[in-house]
Parts: sequence; structure tokens; C-alpha cells
Amino acid sequence: MILKYFKGSLLILFFGLILAMSIVWFQTQSVSLTLKAGFTALLLAVLDISLSFDNAVVNATVIKKMTPLWRHRFLTWGMIIAVFGMRLIFPLIIVALIAHINPFAALMLSFSDPVKYAEIMTSAHLSVASFGGMFLLMVFIHFFINEEKELHWIHMIEKPLKKMSEFKGVEIVLGLVSLLILAQMLPNEDIKTYLISGLWGVVTFLLVHSLADWLEEMDVVGDANVVTATGGLGLFLYLEVLDASFSFDGVIGAFALTNSLIQIMIGLGIGAFFVRSLTIYFVEKNTLEQFQFLEHGAFYALGALAFLMLLDPFLHIPEWVTGLTGASILAASVLWSIHIDRKS
Repeated sequence: MILKYFKGSLLILFFGLILAMSIVWFQTQSVSLTLKAGFTALLLAVLDISLSFDNAVVNATVIKKMTPLWRHRFLTWGMIIAVFGMRLIFPLIIVALIAHINPFAALMLSFSDPVKYAEIMTSAHLSVASFGGMFLLMVFIHFFINEEKELHWIHMIEKPLKKMSEFKGVEIVLGLVSLLILAQMLPNEDIKTYLISGLWGVVTFLLVHSLADWLEEMDVVGDANVVTATGGLGLFLYLEVLDASFSFDGVIGAFALTNSLIQIMIGLGIGAFFVRSLTIYFVEKNTLEQFQFLEHGAFYALGALAFLMLLDPFLHIPEWVTGLTGASILAASVLWSIHIDRKS
């Protein structure tokens, strides 16, 4: 029964909304503001789920390669990092770096002057969008430029990309060319920041992906446990950076709904737990095997999210457009999988 996979997330939703409303009630004793806090936390959770639904599918493709031990570690310790690291500590670090203050002072600023805190946070949107967008774009390109890939969904796109795999480093070239073209659309004063942040996104992908591959392929003679541990560590790190990149858009977009750091952490944290439940469901129900093009759809949705993030600094794309785009691509991949299965 599907409900058993979401029992924990539903409990987190209930207690999270109670916590968000309780904090506002003790601060204001206002019924309207208390109800508004609960509604805002719920909207933030929906925002996070809509932006990260394809993340659950991509996570499932990586998690199925993990040992049960490392799978459990990712779904427990990884969740703690995702909720508190990306939804709380990451915004504090950004504000601290921009305002030249320490993270604790940034935390105090979020309580004493939430409007200023939000302004500082959103001022980093250009760098965050470029970094996260380029990291996700590299993940998208790497999936399709693969000489071993046999199953294709959209042949006119995927076959030429597979052919490109004969040229070493072509995915890096495609990523950098895309970055250079997009940077030309920005005002001159923003181009340097956009390019440097995007380059760091590419470098981070190369470092994390290379580390994951190296740890997976380590051949430690006579100690299989070490091989298992290091290989699992590589995939764990890769998934954490991937989750961080998916989270960038949600964390920045959350400030359009509220300036309260606590409400943002609670709302996005609830969403993160639902994404975790979806990931477990996809893995244990072998959803990727049941819908053969769902994995393709997830990576197309990831690629769409990457380009929308990269375009956002000059087009200002609403979060609902980003979420709806990903959901539509995933739905199309599922429907096409069903269509092909019926034909065969």
C-alpha cells in the first residue's frame, strides 16, 4: 500500500505545521498570523516537492547502486544534511559571506531584521542560479553522452548525443559553450559573476563525479568492506551535492513567500521528507523498471530545470513554471512508457 511509504512524511507535515504556527502564536497571539504561518509552511512544502519531484527519480537511479548500509545512511544522515544543511545553514553562509559577518550574526539578523536578511539572500541569486544551473546541466549532459546507453526515448536528441561520446571531454565543451552564450544576455557588470559561478558549478561536478567514480572503482585487495565503504561514500557525496543543486531554486524562491528563516526551514524541510519518501517508493517498487522511460524523463526535467535556473537572472521565471515543466516532462515519460509496453 502506497500510504505506508508516506506515514513518516505525513507525521512530519503535521508536527511541522503545528511548530510553525506555535512559534508565530507565541510571538504575536494573533489567530490570523498563526493560520497564515501554517498556510505559508504548507505552500513552501508544495514548492519544494514540485521543484524536487524529478530529484526523487534521479536519486533512485543512484541509490539502487548503493549497498543497503549506504542506502540507509543516505536516507537518514543524508536527510539531516538536506534539511538542516541546505535549508538552514546554506542560506546563513550566503548571507554571512555577502554581509561580511559570521554565521551566528547572520542567524541573529534573520530574527532582528528579516527584511534585510531576505534582501541579502536574494542578492546572491545570480551566483546561486549560475552555480546550481551549471552543475545540473553537467549532470544532464553526462547522462546522455554515454557510449553504453542503448535505450532512447527521444531519438533525434539522444542518438547524436551518444555519438558525441566518442570525443573525450565533449560534455565539458557543451557545458562551457552554453555558459558563454547565456552570459552574453546579461549586463556587462553581471557577466563576470555569472561566468565565475558557472565555472565553479562545472568544476564541482567534475570533482564530485570523478571522486565518486574513483571510490567506486577502487580495487582494495583482501578487504571488500573497504571497497564497499569507499564506493558508497562516493555516491553519498554525489547525491548530497545533487540535492543541494536541486534545492537552490527552492531556497531562493521561498523568500518570495516569507522572510522568516524558521518558516522556510520548516516548509522546505517537510518537502524534503516527502521527496525522501518518494525516493524510497521508487526504489522498493522498482518504478524505474516498470516505466522504462521515467529515468529519461527525470533527466530531461533536470536539464529543463538547469536551463530555467541559468535563464532566471534575466527572465525571472516563476517557481510554478519550473515545477510544472518538470512534472509535465515526467508525466509524458510515464505515459510513453505505458504506451510502448501496451504495443509490445
